[in-house]
Amino acid sequence: MTPAALTDLLASLTAIVGPAHVLTEGDLTAYEQDWRKRARGKALAVVRPGSTAEVAAVVQACAAAGAALVPQGGNTSMAVGAIPDGSGRQVVLSLTRLNAIREIDAANLTMTVEAGCVLQVVQEAADQAGLLFPLSLAAEGSCTIGGNLATNAGGTQVVRYGNTRELCLGLEVVTAQGEVWSGLSGLRKDNTGYDLRDLFVGSEGTLGVITAATLKLYPKPAAQLTAWAAVPSFDAAVELLGLAHQHLGSGLTGFEVMGRFALSLVAKHMPQLRVPFIDNEEVPYCVLLENSDSESEEHARGRFEALLETAFEAGCVSDAVVAESLAQARELWHIRESISMAQAEEGLNIKHDISVPVSRIPAFCAETDALLQRTFPGVRLVNFGHLGDGNLHYNVQVPVGGDPKAFLRDREEAVNTLVYDQVEKFGGSFSAEHGIGELKVHKLEKHKSPVALGLMRAIKGALDPQGLLNPGRVLRAGATRPH
Repeated sequence: MTPAALTDLLASLTAIVGPAHVLTEGDLTAYEQDWRKRARGKALAVVRPGSTAEVAAVVQACAAAGAALVPQGGNTSMAVGAIPDGSGRQVVLSLTRLNAIREIDAANLTMTVEAGCVLQVVQEAADQAGLLFPLSLAAEGSCTIGGNLATNAGGTQVVRYGNTRELCLGLEVVTAQGEVWSGLSGLRKDNTGYDLRDLFVGSEGTLGVITAATLKLYPKPAAQLTAWAAVPSFDAAVELLGLAHQHLGSGLTGFEVMGRFALSLVAKHMPQLRVPFIDNEEVPYCVLLENSDSESEEHARGRFEALLETAFEAGCVSDAVVAESLAQARELWHIRESISMAQAEEGLNIKHDISVPVSRIPAFCAETDALLQRTFPGVRLVNFGHLGDGNLHYNVQVPVGGDPKAFLRDREEAVNTLVYDQVEKFGGSFSAEHGIGELKVHKLEKHKSPVALGLMRAIKGALDPQGLLNPGRVLRAGATRPH
């Protein structure tokens, strides 16, 4: 675009949303720097529409000018998927002003909310209505529903309720041409052609801009109990998961595994948190279980105790504590949720968000741990995550005394290649819940089948022929035709 065209575009955007909501000057770090501070871009402008109609008008103006758009919610992407590039010619479309809760339909167990609603606000609104919205993740105080849907976020209760995709019944989307598709029906059965909802969920803002969603709600459990168990091996953790399914059924709403080194970082950097069994060096892994019961606390506790008794007898649990209060349960979950922050305190690290069939996770970890130690002597493995659904955060910490920046500069690509090749060998995915963004585009090209990539490029080309929506994310910029 010529300078005159840029000026005209900014004037059009200002006319649509008002001068207070077109940001071009001042500190725009919150919009231009990614969550992990791995990348920083430069926006032509940050535009903050206040309605779906304004979003559509902004998209139309950008499409007419040929200006790329980067949809953004809470900017909590872990894969550099929601910031502009460094050209200064991309428009950041911030959806945080679209934050209304449009409707709660208690009889239909649904809730219609706008894309800019913060996840925690959605949880609280459901709770006030006497219902449950079960999506829960560490960034819930700042991430937004639009971003959760765009990345098909996971979290700690996927084992029972599924990813965000499974919690969504309908969407409202602005297309790349600036048209509005209203598919907010709260129907659980609607077989009328292609499922457009599933097409946009997980597309990371590359096919359309999600502006609202109809979400599933659930009755609140009568009781919720949390236990922390010490297990002698990863195989034992998988055995415990099987027993939990047998004893708790759909009551099993959380099953997290945490390696000893990951927990030791929490104990080191957050000494105010009391990590159970951390002083016992014979405990290599701990498991955090959550049991949600529809009957009563007494019933829940009875089932939990029966599970743990069977697990002790089977030898897959060596010690355990059951939270005696909601406050104690929150403390246990806070330990689990503090691992990432403790790891950051320890220094730069290489993160992997992977999934492997649960049955193959112990073998994957044993083989990959050994390969990493042999190839990169001294590296420390921060292994934790959602074992209940096969998703691990399999992170690599720099050797003690090493230069973190130098290690990442010289070794990160080799470490990633080793881990992702192992993931593929064991039938897994190199991106379980964080998405592709810009960070993993080249990995997608390596590990996705040519047929799948061809279909994805064809879809992108059909829905966004100008390639203006979040270019360079998921698919390489310009990759809109099968090769």
